[in-house]
Amino acid sequence: MIKINLDIMLIKRNMGVTELAEKVGITQANISILKTGKAKAIRFSTLEKICQVLNCQPGDILEYVPNTTGMDT
Repeated sequence: MIKINLDIMLIKRNMGVTELAEKVGITQANISILKTGKAKAIRFSTLEKICQVLNCQPGDILEYVPNTTGMDT
């Protein structure tokens, strides 16, 4: 499974969801969906904008966590 660590990066950058959404050009709702890990996909262009705004690498936001239950979800 892919874990989204957007909340950690927002804290590190002292930035809120509203500010990030405005700077990236997407809705607060979509940032919240990403932040809570409920997103099924993310466009590379959106990921690139988030990385530009937060001055980070994609690996700072996305983390692979092996599925220990043996079942795909």
